Amino acid sequence: MVREFELPDVGEGVAEGELVSWLVDAGDEVSEDQPVAEVETDKALVEVPAPVNGSVRELHVEAGEVVPVGTVIISFDVAGEESPTSEADSGTADASDSDDTEPDDGEPDAAGAGDAGATGSETATVDTPQDRVFAPPRVRRLAREEGVDLSSVAGSGPGGRLTTADIKAAAGGDPPVSSGTEAEGEAEDVAADSADTTTSSDADDESTGSESTGVGKATGTDAPDAPSSLESADRDRTLAAPATRRLAEEEGVDINSVPATEDRDGGAFVTPEAVQEYAEAQKQAQQADAAALEAGDASTSKGTEFDPDERERREPFGGVRKRIAEAMVESKESAPHVTHHDEVDVTELVEAREALKPRAEERGIRLTYMPFIMKAVVAALKDFPEMNAVLDDEHQEIVYRDYYNIGVATATDAGLMVPVLENADEKGLLQLSSEMNELVQKARERTISPGELQGSTFTITNVGGIGGEYATPILNYPESGILAIGEIKRKPRVIERDGGESIEPRSILTLSLSFDHRLIDGAVGARFTNTVMEYLENPQLLLLE
Repeated sequence: MVREFELPDVGEGVAEGELVSWLVDAGDEVSEDQPVAEVETDKALVEVPAPVNGSVRELHVEAGEVVPVGTVIISFDVAGEESPTSEADSGTADASDSDDTEPDDGEPDAAGAGDAGATGSETATVDTPQDRVFAPPRVRRLAREEGVDLSSVAGSGPGGRLTTADIKAAAGGDPPVSSGTEAEGEAEDVAADSADTTTSSDADDESTGSESTGVGKATGTDAPDAPSSLESADRDRTLAAPATRRLAEEEGVDINSVPATEDRDGGAFVTPEAVQEYAEAQKQAQQADAAALEAGDASTSKGTEFDPDERERREPFGGVRKRIAEAMVESKESAPHVTHHDEVDVTELVEAREALKPRAEERGIRLTYMPFIMKAVVAALKDFPEMNAVLDDEHQEIVYRDYYNIGVATATDAGLMVPVLENADEKGLLQLSSEMNELVQKARERTISPGELQGSTFTITNVGGIGGEYATPILNYPESGILAIGEIKRKPRVIERDGGESIEPRSILTLSLSFDHRLIDGAVGARFTNTVMEYLENPQLLLLE
């Protein structure tokens, strides 16, 4: 039986998508839920899964085409059913059986559940394979280019996820390293905990004077080589004390990947020291990866290489970049922007974070400045509900919202994305940091779902990661406010102490608040910024939130 599959609705409000690439060819056998195509929308790059078990009959759309939702993009010969050819050979049976070969009119969902019973009882008995292959789109693309069968490769990433190093090793290249240790700026293995202020640049770790690690100063060539101890251990049995296993879990390390120091009772024995060394080397390599990516590794940049004698080159303006441009134009045309600038002394915040970092690391969480800033912003939003409101142009109403979903602008190799942390007011610093790091990693790997990029009520973006101070950020329309964070720098300030004044070096953070002037007056914007500053100057106040 022939089954035609339409491009599904891959996200709320998405009416079309660009078919970036096919992951299968005509004649390939596929299983239910196996990714068959990569589709790019204005939200993210998503994989479209097969709705049935069977084989690919025909690809109806060329890679690079923009197709509306509901367009037939691929046809399948369903496993366990007779093909149209065999039915045609049955002579007079054609007329009576022709209805069985008509494509299903139902709307298949993203997982193909709508087709589960559409092929009759014979296909219903076909089991979905248990050994799913987990690999981001970039890895699948590399596998196709190298002619590597993904199902034959053992993943060295978290949870068995395949990395580019695994594919290169299978194709005869260098041996793979475990998750997050490819020190060549591979976006799919950038760990979220490498993003210290995790916004549009996401890399100013300390951002205080000479210790600033803004990515504008980083280069991909500075990345340390992944140590040999990170090579995946190929063994059937790992022996370790309970305390060692607990340590590995806290560090987020797969104990089966930690090199063993000795053999005991027929198995590889892993010591706590080996786990610590492995985890530390892993973190260093992850940080190097992030720095290389944020610095704009030439291998991932576009439009910078020209052929000999070539002076100009034209490329299609589409995909995520086009959607970003459309959103920027809509925002500027719809909402009159005003930007308020100020500076805040965050010396006590820097000290508080330094004191709390070791405690957070004991729990396997990299504590950044962003959770503190989020908490301060949420507290200010509660005092100034206009900043958390939205203007409904269609109904000419102001919609006040009693929930606080904070968007975090994130730079990716495909453009700016804004992952959303829902209900930020209900979460503590560590939970905010952990969830933020995970969402940022998914955004950079292009594995983030459209739902995780929607629903924000206020956005924070960081311009300081590459050395900037002030900015005029464009609203993430239809939101009413966006706060840009500059680089934390050591600056001289006049301090009053004991009735006298002295000049001291202080840690200073710059703030740039853009807001919709239709809804928010300049005085309200200034008072909102002052409230954020109060919480950042006195981080102990955040304990009350």
